[in-house]
Amino acid sequence: MTPNGRGATPVSCFSRLEEGAGGGACAELLSEESVPLADCCLNPAYGYKLRPQGHCHTCRKGAWGPWGPWTGCSVTCEGTQRRGRSRSPIGDEDPRDWELRACELPCCPEPGGWTPWSPWGSCSVTCGAGTQGRSRACADPAPRCGGGCGPGGAEERRECQGGTPKCPVGGSWGPWGPWGSCSGSCRGSGQSPGRSRSRRCDSPPPSLEPPGAACAGAGTETEPCPGLRPCPEDGAWGAWSEAAACSVTCGLGVVTQRRACDAPPPRHGGRSCQGNSTRRALCGPHGTCPEVQHWGPWGAWTPCEQRPWGAMSCQEMVGRQRRTRQCVGLRAGGPPCPIEDGISTIQLRACYNIHHCLLPGNWSDWSPWSLCTPPCGASPTRKRIRECQPTYPPYPPTVTPLGSPTPVNVTFWGSPRPRCPLLDGQHLRVEEARPCLHVRPCPAPHDTPISMRPPPTPIGNPISMPPTHPWGSPPSLHPPGQVPLQRVPPEGAAAP
Repeated sequence: MTPNGRGATPVSCFSRLEEGAGGGACAELLSEESVPLADCCLNPAYGYKLRPQGHCHTCRKGAWGPWGPWTGCSVTCEGTQRRGRSRSPIGDEDPRDWELRACELPCCPEPGGWTPWSPWGSCSVTCGAGTQGRSRACADPAPRCGGGCGPGGAEERRECQGGTPKCPVGGSWGPWGPWGSCSGSCRGSGQSPGRSRSRRCDSPPPSLEPPGAACAGAGTETEPCPGLRPCPEDGAWGAWSEAAACSVTCGLGVVTQRRACDAPPPRHGGRSCQGNSTRRALCGPHGTCPEVQHWGPWGAWTPCEQRPWGAMSCQEMVGRQRRTRQCVGLRAGGPPCPIEDGISTIQLRACYNIHHCLLPGNWSDWSPWSLCTPPCGASPTRKRIRECQPTYPPYPPTVTPLGSPTPVNVTFWGSPRPRCPLLDGQHLRVEEARPCLHVRPCPAPHDTPISMRPPPTPIGNPISMPPTHPWGSPPSLHPPGQVPLQRVPPEGAAAP
């Protein structure tokens, strides 16, 4: 039974979840018929939909499904777009998550205005009833960026009377009708069959008063039937093949049967068999599938230190760090997780300890604008920031360990304290915010709940724990070799 007692809920079951540039989706539907949610999620690698056009959920407990596609822009000028994702419910936690971003089009539509109507034109006939028209243009002023000119059209017509009350009308043939069927359906059935077609003098018919001229020519036409072939023979399906073994040994699987249109096959233009040549049926369930064996996430790096001396921050001394990970789903007596690039459960690296070291710094460029927070409702805002980023000391990027001919890379580790010139009264971080316009309201309470957690702000590399620094640091405020590293004193003590 799944969380919240929904194990018997009928769902569409899929064997694969995939991500795409326009949003994620469930793929490879197991069967056109619905299956119980509990049976589908016997395999945690499967996904499901509660409705055919609904969101794609993952069977892996607590894992988020793929992001859906972005909606269209809320207005044609500066508006917002939203997309969502979902996961299997865990207790009272919200199973839905949303993201909101601003969207802008090159320009906003501006309406134009109609010019005055032109004078009425001359009557279309010299006798009887006719029409006359007048026009105007959407050019006073002309619309911009797809704007219109309001109600009404560019042309207007009305009835008018010619010089004489009634005109004689000559008859004219209408179009030929379709060819009739041949008198014989197959070749070799006797005398060569023929076919005919007809037309009517009604486009228009000749007037009676005053009398109009009749149509010239014949109203019917006959010809021999062209290209007769042997009589057609429709095809018929043969028997279904034997079903193959079930495609899985746990959870739900699919078996496929095939048939051929060969009892008999279609001949001489006969119709092919109607329907599908294959059919799929569910097999199982065969019990719960085991966890898919895979490497778990890496743990945090240990502090950079050099044994037996321990920590050696703010010095040009090479230390050592390690981190570990676990093989998830490892079964007793089963194979271990595969070794990747020579790395198993432990990874080591050389490092320089710059934790709490005072370093010269430079202000970064403005970051991209963040997503709107909150993603719906009143007064969401978006932000961008600049940060004081440290200039790393010119230590050697590689070292050669004792007893090894191969050099290894050395990584800066720790949380340095950069020093930048004062900017807008700030030393480390400057923030700018602006409102998001034309935001859609939050869904009604009876709709699926929305997670109101603000999305993370993209601010680049955090200063608190920099990644491996690419060699070729940003320009320093001081010449290399002339800025000694200093260790920051404990909280409350005076800085040097």
